[in-house]
Amino acid sequence: MAKKRPQTKAAKAQSAKAQLTDGPIPVVGAREPCPCGSGRRYKACHGRAAAQAVTELVQRPFEGLAGECDWIALRELVPAATAELTLKGGLPDGVPSVTLATVLPMAWPALRRDDGSVLLALQNDTSSGDLSRDLADTLQRALSAEPGNPVAAQRVPADGPRLQDLLDPEAAFAPVVHPGFEFWVPDAENATPEVSASLERANAAAIPTVKLAGADAAYWCETPDKNHLRWVMPHPEEKLLDALARLHAAGTSSLGEGTRLVGSFRAHGLTVPVWDLPSAMRAEDCEKPAAELQERLTAALAVDAPLTGDERRARGGLTNRQVTLS
Repeated sequence: MAKKRPQTKAAKAQSAKAQLTDGPIPVVGAREPCPCGSGRRYKACHGRAAAQAVTELVQRPFEGLAGECDWIALRELVPAATAELTLKGGLPDGVPSVTLATVLPMAWPALRRDDGSVLLALQNDTSSGDLSRDLADTLQRALSAEPGNPVAAQRVPADGPRLQDLLDPEAAFAPVVHPGFEFWVPDAENATPEVSASLERANAAAIPTVKLAGADAAYWCETPDKNHLRWVMPHPEEKLLDALARLHAAGTSSLGEGTRLVGSFRAHGLTVPVWDLPSAMRAEDCEKPAAELQERLTAALAVDAPLTGDERRARGGLTNRQVTLS
């Protein structure tokens, strides 16, 4: 009798794929191996098809929400922050509060705490091109989850509600930036070993970040070589780049000595200019210069005249250093 040959890696992958293609492919994290067994990451395999099948990419998923610029900052820039959310029609019975969080332990999409309160994570990978719809689906499932349980990721129906349908547009959106992730565990002594380990890893990786008090959606952060100010701005991109180019050509685009406007990036449909700062420049040192820059920028935004040669060259430099995050 011939000895049975061991399955090759390719054969195993094909076998796993055959088992899973008879039914729906489970949703997993975008960077995890695809459950079909192809060997590729989910986002490059069935995750791509799922996203395209569910909905086209929404360029500004937070448009219409109070604090759109801060939503983008918490999604892309800020390690540890929370913000209280106000639902249309008020909170359901048994839910004392709903809080948006940048991330949650073990990358949970949401958590229903023992006291019934809900934490909704903003920075998780999602299954479609509409981040607002994905978050709304997670929020709805968290509101009805049993207390003391996390909410798992799942594929979102294309006709489901969006955050704009669930949240009160008149309520203030006031992020609170935290030095670490201790807000995860109200009672740290009773946290599970898994949560404690996740908290330790998250705190070790977090970049110190501070929200400026006198400027909307402007965030100072500290890195080993230099500090930065990253400012999410609500203005139309072309108009904002023109205004920044006018300031840059005039030598007034900086935040003071040793600082410089180094470029910008796009995130969720808005533009985020970035300034390099000296390592000695703390968040409180940025408050006055940022307020003064805001006045200069407002004046530049009001100018309708064509750009001069110097301003066009400045704009070209800014555009060449622009990248898109989402």
